[in-house]
Amino acid sequence: MDTSESEVEFNFINESFHSEIEFDPCLYNKDNQSSSSSVCEGLPEQSSQETILSCDHLPQYQDLSTFEQMDEIFFHLDPFEYYNGNEIIFEQIPLEEFTMEGFVMLIAKSAEWKVCNAISSLRWSLRIVFNNHRLHLNFYSLAFSKPQFSRNCHEFLPWLERKAGSRISSSLFIGTSSYGRSLLASKIIQTGDCILKVPYSLQITADNLLPEIRSLIAEKVGNIAKLATVILIQKKLGQGSEWYPYISCLPQQGELHNTIFWNDSELEMIRPSSVYHGTIDYKSQIEKDFLAIKHVFECFHQSFGDFTYKDFMHACTLVGSRAWGGTKGLALIPFADFLNHDGVSEAIVMSDDDKQCSEIIADRDYAPGEQVLIRYGKFSNATLMLDFGFTIPYNIFDQVQVQFDIPKHDPLHDMKLAVLHRYTVPLHEDMKGLTYPVNSFRIKEVKSDRGKGKGLPQSLRALARVLSCTTSQELDDLVVEAAQTDGRLARRPLQDISKEIQAHMMLLSLFIQLIEERNATIMSLDSSYSPSLCEKLSVRRLMAQDLLHGELRILKSASAWLENYCLSLT
Repeated sequence: MDTSESEVEFNFINESFHSEIEFDPCLYNKDNQSSSSSVCEGLPEQSSQETILSCDHLPQYQDLSTFEQMDEIFFHLDPFEYYNGNEIIFEQIPLEEFTMEGFVMLIAKSAEWKVCNAISSLRWSLRIVFNNHRLHLNFYSLAFSKPQFSRNCHEFLPWLERKAGSRISSSLFIGTSSYGRSLLASKIIQTGDCILKVPYSLQITADNLLPEIRSLIAEKVGNIAKLATVILIQKKLGQGSEWYPYISCLPQQGELHNTIFWNDSELEMIRPSSVYHGTIDYKSQIEKDFLAIKHVFECFHQSFGDFTYKDFMHACTLVGSRAWGGTKGLALIPFADFLNHDGVSEAIVMSDDDKQCSEIIADRDYAPGEQVLIRYGKFSNATLMLDFGFTIPYNIFDQVQVQFDIPKHDPLHDMKLAVLHRYTVPLHEDMKGLTYPVNSFRIKEVKSDRGKGKGLPQSLRALARVLSCTTSQELDDLVVEAAQTDGRLARRPLQDISKEIQAHMMLLSLFIQLIEERNATIMSLDSSYSPSLCEKLSVRRLMAQDLLHGELRILKSASAWLENYCLSLT
């Protein structure tokens, strides 16, 4: 590098991702890492002040084309230090077409590109080269931590590839970010690139159970519990396990925030949500599975030592948060499960039975050092915090599970219950073995509050129509109507408009009650905040707020829809 070459560096710090950009000019020499407080010659003094960039009003800067010996301008993306300072030229603009006003516009556009491409957690630079002089513009965000190389796991990928006998990924490496451990791009990744390929032979399933142990586990025990048993046994084997490098990289007890690890006072923060009862039910299911396989652990006590309920619950949580479903059932996919979640990403783990592997295709371009994200699924915050131990501040997949019961004092209680059981789908069971009653409904955000577009679930509105019946004849009429149409109960508006309004006002009353409960809990969380809260409680409090705010948004949209629907009938 020519030592006579000089650089002018501007640091752009954007804490809130708005249009405010701070100009902090200083002279910087890359070779000796020294800096000076001098302002760049030829640039106006006010450029060092905080500036609002606006397309409608731009300050009048000196035209850069008047500078001498400036033939070309190059824009560089400046990678991290562990790339040895290699630079990637991504655009060239002739100087005669470039003015300072255009330069400011380019900065604003570049900052917008930066945020839209979700690499705000990385430090990057826009460098303008004027033959022997440079303007060096650094962009980075204070909102997230800069990813760092994770030295604890740097041998993991080479070990995995030796075990596979093939290349797993040439595009990713293990690092850390504000998310914790992450996978970062080791080179430029383009949309459509296969960034990871893990053969089935490297995936851990219930088939990895020792035959003598598998024969002792009852068939009624679910796949999560079976796979958790595999994890427990491999962990007890320590360095004698063939999977030790992988098992040792998994989160330890006390590091997870899934709600089954919350204490009673922490669970009170989410009492209005169905996650509260879902957590209790899931813990009961885990305890049931533990009791069903406890005798297996006792039979192999001398080989593997003691297994406690706490150990088993932790292992079940690892499986529930990291395993993917496929043709072979649930499977842990080493290295792939180091990828973090982005709800709007189109990249997912795909299984290819012909190739006998799972692979991931990049859904967008990535720069070197940028964190690569995938979508675990279209999960609400309720699912994310129960199964994965985190939430998203504004989750587009949020939903609310509500339960609409027949009042016990209703004279037609038994008749209505019999009709509903006759025309509703039987109880369904999820992957964790939990069942949900027929009067439980999942409400998503209603996109229109004008009585148009996608509204509430038809099954919920049908239940409201059944509950609004006050005579047995009205119930019989609904049954006859179902037989004469498509066989579904109360799916059409009631002929009596006042009854139709009454049915939906019952729903509105329920939603208003649910809104008030969440508002009260949110206010309680806000008033109880203290900077002295321990880190664990602070994280869980924030998760509770994300959950309740999301559910509140859903319920308000549903209430607005109901109000407008009833208004349209009057």
